[in-house]
Amino acid sequence: MPVPCRSHAGRADRLAPDPAPVGDDGGMIDELLAQNERYAASYPRGPLPPQPAKHVAVVTCMDSRIDPWAAFGLNRGEAHVLRNAGARVTDDVVRSLAVSVHVLGVRAIAVVGHTGCGLTHRRNAEIAAMVEEGSGVRMGDYDFLVVDDIDEAVRRDVDRLGREPLFAGVELAGLVFDIGTGRLRRVT
Repeated sequence: MPVPCRSHAGRADRLAPDPAPVGDDGGMIDELLAQNERYAASYPRGPLPPQPAKHVAVVTCMDSRIDPWAAFGLNRGEAHVLRNAGARVTDDVVRSLAVSVHVLGVRAIAVVGHTGCGLTHRRNAEIAAMVEEGSGVRMGDYDFLVVDDIDEAVRRDVDRLGREPLFAGVELAGLVFDIGTGRLRRVT
């Protein structure tokens, strides 16, 4: 559990930029809302069920270089996409996948790691120090689920899903997305 500590906000060598100001002063959120207005103007109307049409869920990394929709040739309404740091199968991912499978008809799950992941070859203590530096919050023994070998991490996470009785009979696959080429390769 994170606990407060003294802040290092005044240090000149901070890695993270200062947060955008809150309010209607033209910050990043205002820019995103303006972009949403343009998107909404051409948003497809009509019914679209909550069940993904392709009956598939993808667990992948939050890395902004990954576009899972394009990588799999998917369109809106065809898949559930769950994203987190490192594409790790956490308790919350299991919770969400249980809903995907048992409430919304998903029959296949792909866990997709990627090359060049920011959690690769780091240690929990290193990431905790960076978070503490940027936030002033001491992370203690918080597990960031760092990755030494992306293929092995994907295999372990697919194995975790395979051991869950919740997902008996669900097709499972472990894949790695190559950031340099856009290609997916199977690791399980």
